[in-house]
Amino acid sequence: MENRLKNLKKIMDEKTFSQVRFTEKHRETIQNKWSNQEDKEQIVLNILQLLNQEKTGYQLANLLLARGVKQFDDNEGSLYVLLHRLESKGVVQSGWLSKEKTKYYQLTSKGKRLLKQAEHKEKQSSIILQQLIGGAEWKIAQSRF
Repeated sequence: MENRLKNLKKIMDEKTFSQVRFTEKHRETIQNKWSNQEDKEQIVLNILQLLNQEKTGYQLANLLLARGVKQFDDNEGSLYVLLHRLESKGVVQSGWLSKEKTKYYQLTSKGKRLLKQAEHKEKQSSIILQQLIGGAEWKIAQSRF
């Protein structure tokens, strides 16, 4: 980490976050919300799909909730942490709308490629599951005759 960032972290720890305390219960709650790998993948896929067009964090949180993703309900801060992580990996980019002083997010070209790959993978998984389910139904129907 660069020296200026280390200094900023030190100052933030000493001044800004000195009164903030996370209990073990808080840590456990956060960990439990992110425990299932499939849920994480599905959440990230939803975010990538929604960020195909630029959105603010607020818009994104509401759209995710409308899709049934309750991960960020009453925990919006973790959405911004995830967006920042995606941004640092070059998947998402952010910018400011100067008139409204609002930050927006959208996919980069790398993010669009990853989205296509993920959707293709999901489609393949869906086809395989349909074949398995269809096969099971066929065997059940066949055994009745």
